[in-house]
Amino acid sequence: MNLRTLSKPASIDSLSINGERLMQTLNAIGSIGALPNGGVRRLAFGPEDVQARQTLQRWLEAAGMTVTIDTAGNMIGRYPGRFPNAPALATGSHLDTVPNAGIYDGVYGVLAGLEVIRTLHERGIRLDHSVEVIVFADEERTMIGSKAMAGQVNPDPEYYAHPHYAPIQPSLQNIGGNWTQLSQAKRNTDHLAAFVELHVEQGPVLEAAGVSIGLVTGIVGQRRYAITIDGQSSHAGTTPMSMRQDALVAAAQVILAVNQIGCANNGDQVATVGAIKLSPNVANTIPGKVEIMLDMRDLSNEYLDQMLATLEQRMAAIAESTQTRIHLKPQLRNEPTPVNRHIYNTIAQVCDNLNLSASPLPSRASHDAQIIANITDMGMIFVPSEGGVSHAETEYTSPEHCAQGANVLLHTLLQLDQHYRCS
Repeated sequence: MNLRTLSKPASIDSLSINGERLMQTLNAIGSIGALPNGGVRRLAFGPEDVQARQTLQRWLEAAGMTVTIDTAGNMIGRYPGRFPNAPALATGSHLDTVPNAGIYDGVYGVLAGLEVIRTLHERGIRLDHSVEVIVFADEERTMIGSKAMAGQVNPDPEYYAHPHYAPIQPSLQNIGGNWTQLSQAKRNTDHLAAFVELHVEQGPVLEAAGVSIGLVTGIVGQRRYAITIDGQSSHAGTTPMSMRQDALVAAAQVILAVNQIGCANNGDQVATVGAIKLSPNVANTIPGKVEIMLDMRDLSNEYLDQMLATLEQRMAAIAESTQTRIHLKPQLRNEPTPVNRHIYNTIAQVCDNLNLSASPLPSRASHDAQIIANITDMGMIFVPSEGGVSHAETEYTSPEHCAQGANVLLHTLLQLDQHYRCS
């Protein structure tokens, strides 16, 4: 049956996913790697990750999809369309988790995609485009799945080395990937017409506003810096206050400056010092060296540049007043990624059609969608996170909001099927 030739077009508008079934699948995957505290530990490439992927593969195939594993370990379920050679519409996210996670982050977007396909399949509906549900490999640490699909993998396996994780080559083999053939995972607009990722917000904005759906405007750019403050260690009791070069006092002023810059009302910026190390770190000695890690995020490179310039000015003044030396070293730079305007407008229109309240907001966390935007049109949908909690066992999104987000995804894909032409 072709959506364009349904005898009652209104039946398309009334299509709805099965919310109860969606929650059942969420809880079923959530039981894989369940922790005694109620959380989930399903690290990428580990046995729990493998088990979850095997379970999902059975569900995808039962919903009429063919399933392949590319050389980067991405699992791709494909629901064939009327024009199988046309670029596919895609959705998805990831199944791997942080060490102590909830059941929604990542996996919700995957299982909502599955539920969309189940809804189409049980009604015998085929779109013009094939629809793919993609499970990206290792989103939480290396993002190697989406990076390989976008052709952005660092060819040196040591780049992905970590003292607490297995090497990347055998890890990929665990889930069906192949490091030596990683370039074969690359795709482009000939393969994918558009990608839409549904995700829990992982923040408090939607809940605080009483809004059902987040219209993601873009994924913020992220810059990370290591800041080292060098002073002079000396005796805490015998060194006069006026003669000290206290690296920790200087660091405290830098941290306050970072917070003040983040609170400025000239953008969507956030700025955080999330790690600190001081030496010699004993009670009766003035700290001679402090190392801190700075994370800054915004949708605008211009604002990020302004934030950094302001901080450098403040640090120069702090160094002079405290008689310390302050050095800043770049560690990470991810570019801001705006969503595709047509996809954004389509999601907004779908929310209006479904009588769901919606509000624009940026994604302040990285997602696979940010990487995939390099090769195709991209959009994102958020649903509220209770209390803004994520990456923790208390992460929660209500069944109502889960169903609403999945329905928005369903109807967004239906609308995009009409927008992108097949040939």
